[in-house]
Amino acid sequence: MAGIIGPLIEAADTLLTWPTPLWVVVGLILGMIAGALPGVGSSLGMAIVLPLTLPLGPINALVLLVSMYSGAMYGGSISAILVNVPGTGAAAATTFDGYPMSKQGRAVEALSISATSSAIGGFLSVLTLILLSPVLIEVVLLFGTPEYFLMAVLGLSMIGVVAHGSVVKAIVAGAFGMMLTTIGIAPNSPELRYTFGMLSLYDGIDFIAALIGMFAIAEMIKLSAQSGGIAERGIKLTGNVFNGVRAAIRRPITIIKSSFIGMFIGAVPGSGATVANFISYGEAMRSSDNSDDFGSGKPDGVIASEASNNGTIGGSLIPTISFGIPGSGSTAVLLGGLLMHGLRPGPQLFQTQLATTYTFMLALLVGNIFILLVGVFLVTRLGLLTKIDTHYIVPTIVVLSLVGGYTLRTNWIDVATVVGLGLFGYLMVKYDYSIIAFVLGVVLGPIAEENLLRSLQLSGGSYSIFVTKPLSLVIVIAILVILFGPAIKPRIERLIS
Repeated sequence: MAGIIGPLIEAADTLLTWPTPLWVVVGLILGMIAGALPGVGSSLGMAIVLPLTLPLGPINALVLLVSMYSGAMYGGSISAILVNVPGTGAAAATTFDGYPMSKQGRAVEALSISATSSAIGGFLSVLTLILLSPVLIEVVLLFGTPEYFLMAVLGLSMIGVVAHGSVVKAIVAGAFGMMLTTIGIAPNSPELRYTFGMLSLYDGIDFIAALIGMFAIAEMIKLSAQSGGIAERGIKLTGNVFNGVRAAIRRPITIIKSSFIGMFIGAVPGSGATVANFISYGEAMRSSDNSDDFGSGKPDGVIASEASNNGTIGGSLIPTISFGIPGSGSTAVLLGGLLMHGLRPGPQLFQTQLATTYTFMLALLVGNIFILLVGVFLVTRLGLLTKIDTHYIVPTIVVLSLVGGYTLRTNWIDVATVVGLGLFGYLMVKYDYSIIAFVLGVVLGPIAEENLLRSLQLSGGSYSIFVTKPLSLVIVIAILVILFGPAIKPRIERLIS
């Protein structure tokens, strides 16, 4: 412990030396804007800024990039809450309760809850990373291909938990989402699937484009039928914004649990904030005494979603700075920034460059305080957007969604995905099919398929590879509890009583 005090003091001194604090603020603001714009998000925003960091030097460049990463995680909740369009996949679950709160005239409260949960979740995650990084690195090393597959299955098993209404319809929606992910080149083989000879389909369907279509376009189709603002009973802007802060603080267990779920999943390369988002939301539902209230404007849903996605930041940095393995698209850009500025992931960042490493970690801690201040005092005023007439909202969101879809890969298939799945999403909502289940299928399908095939190749076709390690067994037991727990629980209670 004594060996890190000196580098921490040096890092704090660097962070407080001008102009480094300026780059923290600039990065957070740029990240919030990128996160709030559908289809842009942290990865694309950071990628655009990356070449511009060359004149800044290693420390200021990394501070700017990690601050953008943190700001975008919160920024995604702004559009998710106000207009039901998640700016990033990591804010998808925020729409389930955040948008209903906005329609009920509680947008200010929802945004305050989001800012508080994001700030606390991110703060806890990064603080834990600083204090326990050696131990956490050892945990990450325990994960192999079979564990990645089982984590994806764990997320898919949440379909029955998070879906309202018919479980059969939820399974159908999830299966349809997984089916879409089979388009393109098959993993670990050159086989083409459902491309119909179109080169633009070789890379498959982009899940961010699917999210934009399902949330943005589907909601705008529904919204176009009504006049006035999106708030059904008007937005109450005269209330105390600290009601939202108090609502979050009064649920410390949900915040802490969701933050560490996010950190743990974020540390597993390839999982990312979107997976953590849904697993945390599902866990909040599972552990709630009033799970039926979720999806109708329950603060716990916003808290779980936002604490977890900012919690992934600290987790995703673990494999990135330790092994050069990016835990997400955003950390892949960050890894590019490290290499571009002559910093090598691994022992170097924990030995000769330890002060530099601690500088951008401390920047994340300070950035979370800034997120809280902005979320409470500035961003919450955006509740006024919900009073804007739908004749202005609908075309603006549609244009942003289509532009965002195209900028993902400059591929017109993504634009067609946005439009097509937008229309399909509208029909799904109309006939009570679960959008949540569909999104889980789209996000987790590729992860599950790729790692299943790799695992079977490693084991020579034997499925015993999924139960041979203690960590695998723990995940398998968690899956079985989620799948069969609701049916077994009443019988256990009867036996006990």
